Amino acid sequence: MRSFIASVVLSLVAVPLAAQEIVTTPIEEIPLDELIGQLTTTPIEEEEDEFVTTSTEAVMQEVAEAAASELRVLDKLTGQVTNLTLEQGETARIGFLSVTLNECRYPVDNPSGDAFTQLFVDDTKESTRLFSGWMLASAPALNAMDHPRYDVWALRCITS
Repeated sequence: MRSFIASVVLSLVAVPLAAQEIVTTPIEEIPLDELIGQLTTTPIEEEEDEFVTTSTEAVMQEVAEAAASELRVLDKLTGQVTNLTLEQGETARIGFLSVTLNECRYPVDNPSGDAFTQLFVDDTKESTRLFSGWMLASAPALNAMDHPRYDVWALRCITS
C-alpha cells in the first residue's frame, strides 16, 4: 500500500515537471534600452514589523554614442592580452579572430563608469560568426563570447 501511494505521488509530481517548456530570448534580440533598465536597479528597503523586504526599481539611463571603444582580447593558450582601440565600423584581426565595432554607447552622467558596445566577432579560419551582440563593460559575463581559445570584452568608450 505504501509503495502504491508513493508511485501515485511521484507520478503527479514528475509529469508537470517533464511537461514544462523553457522559453529563452537570445540577448541579441533584446533592445539595448531594456538591457540598460535591467542592469541599473536601485534597492529600496521597506520595513514591516520585524522583517525588512528589499525590492528593485528599474532606472532608465540616458546614453550617448561614442566614436570609438577600447576592447581587451585574451589568448587563453598563450596568456597574451591585447588592448584594441576601434572606431565605429573598424575591424581588427587578432590571431584568427576578426573583431568589428559597430557601436559604443555610454551613460551621459557617468562616461567612465560603463560602456555598452555592439560587436561582431568572426573566425577567419572557419568563416563563421562567433559573437554578435552587445557587451557591457560593467557586466562582462552577462553576454560573453563563448570560445575555447579567446576572450573578448569591452573596457570603455572613448569620448574624445
